[in-house]
Amino acid sequence: MSLSPALTIAGSDSSGGAGIQADLKTFAAHGLHGLCAVTCVVAETPNVVSDIHPVPPVILQKQLKLLLDSYSIGALKAGMLFSKAHIVAVCELLEDFGHPIVIDPVMISSTGDPLLEESALDAILERLLPMASIITPNLPEAGILLGRLVLSLEEQEVAARELADKFSCACYLKGGHFENHPEHRDVLATEGEVEFFSAPHLDVPSSHGTGCTLSASLTAGLAKGLSFSEAARDAHAFTHRALKNSRSWVSSKKGEVWHLDQDQRS
Repeated sequence: MSLSPALTIAGSDSSGGAGIQADLKTFAAHGLHGLCAVTCVVAETPNVVSDIHPVPPVILQKQLKLLLDSYSIGALKAGMLFSKAHIVAVCELLEDFGHPIVIDPVMISSTGDPLLEESALDAILERLLPMASIITPNLPEAGILLGRLVLSLEEQEVAARELADKFSCACYLKGGHFENHPEHRDVLATEGEVEFFSAPHLDVPSSHGTGCTLSASLTAGLAKGLSFSEAARDAHAFTHRALKNSRSWVSSKKGEVWHLDQDQRS
């Protein structure tokens, strides 16, 4: 059986651990052909974001239009879009896309560097997120979208429900920013239902690319025809394994998630 390809719309990470590179490796690990439309070229490592060079929005649109016209895409994800102009360029071409759309509202890197212009927030709220089938914010991003901090497990569940209602889509709210918890817990809110996905906390400083990996794995599952619940469960397990197997390629305490050669039993 030939599976439909998955598409990522995101930034290029020169260190290969996040962004387009993480997404394509994740798609490949799921047995899918990956397509990409690059929004920005980012000079970064797990330790620092040195520079961000936005691709002109017209070039982004040309990449995206050609792919949409040429391939039968099973699902797509949008990650780092950087500016209002980039968001508008993407939204104009996705209005008639009839397959799952995963939006990872990338705003801040794991190093704390901003990855979104302040002027782009309104476009995210008003144009991008209402197009989503499912959104995958982390806790700080959920706080920005809701205008308040999300600090506890109880607030995480409430926030996931509220975001799902606000944007009329499913919400997978990641919990990796909770500190001093024995387990890592994510929450999926969809159609009034809530599911929890937990795994033991891993004491490895290797969060670079984790969010990209999760949303890409979720996209791959949806491209294969899985339900939100099935795709979310698989994405949580895949990302946990990628963290568990993380490696370090630079002289740093920070590692990089390892997407390949996963043992599905671990």
